[in-house]
Amino acid sequence: MKSRGKIGGWSTLGLPAVFILCIFVFFLGFFGSSLLSQQVENEFSLHPRRPRVLNQNEYEPLPRGDSGDDSLTTIPFQVLSWTPRAQYFPGFATAQQCESIIKMAEVRLSPSGLALRKGDTTESTKGVRTSSGMFISASEDKTGTLALIEKKIERATMIPRIHGEMFNVLRYEIGQRYLQHYDSFNPIEYGPQKSQRMASFLLYLSDVEEGGETMFPYENDESMSSTYDVEKCNGLKVKPRKGDGLLFYSLYPNGTIDPTSLHGGCAVIKGQKWVATKWIRNQEEFY
Repeated sequence: MKSRGKIGGWSTLGLPAVFILCIFVFFLGFFGSSLLSQQVENEFSLHPRRPRVLNQNEYEPLPRGDSGDDSLTTIPFQVLSWTPRAQYFPGFATAQQCESIIKMAEVRLSPSGLALRKGDTTESTKGVRTSSGMFISASEDKTGTLALIEKKIERATMIPRIHGEMFNVLRYEIGQRYLQHYDSFNPIEYGPQKSQRMASFLLYLSDVEEGGETMFPYENDESMSSTYDVEKCNGLKVKPRKGDGLLFYSLYPNGTIDPTSLHGGCAVIKGQKWVATKWIRNQEEFY
């Protein structure tokens, strides 16, 4: 009598083949779970390898407050550093907006001034800041360009525009620079302060062929314990690109001065540098 065949054909496989098949299934499951866990990490970890791009079609705006927006806003940025806190905003302004600001400023330029510390004189600080500049408020701009930029800075920082000083529009020509300094004012050096510059937003109005970077020599606490050579202009460097923005904070969240916010403008080697600076205060009434 013929024996009854076994269902599934397993009887036709030898023991080595079954063993190899089990190993294959095991590794397939192992690598599959690894890929899944990596995807979950990328989606939800604090520092994902690939930042998730917001698709506005996936989201519905929430009910807003009286001062809120009724639509979603996306302003792309890159975190450049946490010490100091610095963010880079590509394409923050259009080329037309940049050219409009330059046109307003170039007829009113004069040598840039400098806040003097106790014991400083105009002569002793000569060469620290060699650019030309002017101040202008958004209300003075009849084209409305500065008002639009100011509103966008307000959204990017979540700090009301009433905290902002007037725009300081600057031009750096070949060889001109701004040596390392703080935007905040240490009361020990400058005397009592009614308010402090808590943040700075730099809008680059032109490309620079060579040089002119904004640099942070103490980024990540580098060089703080040694003598820093200001002539080398080393550190974290941000190259000016027309329409891009740079935001950095001079104060910690507790209101004290961040020593790593020391920064400067490297000398322009080739070309010309235009930049509009918006200093943001921690008090509404700051003068």
